[in-house]
Amino acid sequence: MNSRERVLAAIDHKEPDGVPLDLGSTPSSGISAIAYVNFKNYLGIERGHTRVYDVVQQLAQPEDEIIERFRVDVLDIGRAFDTSDADWYDFTLPQDITVQFPAWFKPIKREDGGWDAFAPDGTRIATMPATGTFYDQTCFPYESGYPDNYADLPAAMSKVLWAGLPHSPWNHAGEADFWAQLRARAIHLRETTDKALMVVVGCNLFEWGTFLRRIDNFLMDLVTEPEQVESLLDALMERHMVTLENVCRSVGDVVDICRFGDDLGMDRGPFMSPDVYRRLFKPRERILTDYVKQHSQMHTFLHSCGSIYKLLPDLIDAGFEIFNPVQISSRDMEPERLKREFGKDATFWGGGADTRHILNHGTPEKVKEHVRKNIEAFAPGGGFVFNTVHNILSDVPPENIEAMYAALDEYR
Repeated sequence: MNSRERVLAAIDHKEPDGVPLDLGSTPSSGISAIAYVNFKNYLGIERGHTRVYDVVQQLAQPEDEIIERFRVDVLDIGRAFDTSDADWYDFTLPQDITVQFPAWFKPIKREDGGWDAFAPDGTRIATMPATGTFYDQTCFPYESGYPDNYADLPAAMSKVLWAGLPHSPWNHAGEADFWAQLRARAIHLRETTDKALMVVVGCNLFEWGTFLRRIDNFLMDLVTEPEQVESLLDALMERHMVTLENVCRSVGDVVDICRFGDDLGMDRGPFMSPDVYRRLFKPRERILTDYVKQHSQMHTFLHSCGSIYKLLPDLIDAGFEIFNPVQISSRDMEPERLKREFGKDATFWGGGADTRHILNHGTPEKVKEHVRKNIEAFAPGGGFVFNTVHNILSDVPPENIEAMYAALDEYR
């Protein structure tokens, strides 16, 4: 099998010729720039650049040499943008590591050594402490209350760091020929690689409520002001449907997987009861997934951190086929349980290595043992794409990354 066939077989619950691997096809399945530089140095690779394509999380875009060396099977079509040296500039991170930032991203250094990012109107939308490794949100446009109408929703959303500091390809979304560019670049990528292709669309619902209202307010709103929540969700749906229409029209016949996002889980369970999910979010997410399935060849992928075990039956029924990052350290998220109860209906894209306890703190041998155990639980019969539990963060030793991939190679 080639990479695309391997991934599609796994999604189709057919056991492929080896466990497929993702590294960097989404901003929840990648590697921090610091960890990436350390890993390259460990491997003795002095060529190339560490380009931070997701400036909020400070994620590196894996280079072709890394993609081929570790036989990564999936690519984000965003990598087809910003391919010129002129699109980037050198920047030294607080840890004295030199990377490259997108030319459009120009954070302002504070007197205390931290960094701030601003919207075009001067609103501070993100900050990173001097010793930090990612940016935090500082602007919550609806913190003081819901608006009377949502005419200003696009402007409000643009002051949330996730939209105000977009990763590729969405940093080009304001260009007049963006959708034509997206199609042409995606087609070129498909014609020049055998990798499966991913488009990250977001279309978050719950999370946009937390971004706009602030999470403490929005969680209370789910119970005390459900009518206001529904009005906001409907306004968001109008924008999301326009995005999906454009995505499906431009690349729906080119791309293999459409990645949605909504963090619905905490360590010990979902942020909301299944009843609240069914009432407020499930019907709308069904509309989103139905549209993709009816107007494209793409499979539906949901990123949701935390313990979502109690929501999985409804999420599957809502039309999501693939789940990431599979946070196996959370309550009820044990690999054996997930595979036994949902393995026929869901593809688990992640759960291969715990980045919270094992990959960063374990010995290489402990990492190998852990990875083998997880693969043996998830891989039989397909329905599994190997990825860490969320991104490989800056504290992960390079020898542990090598150990992880060495263990994976035993199943490839």
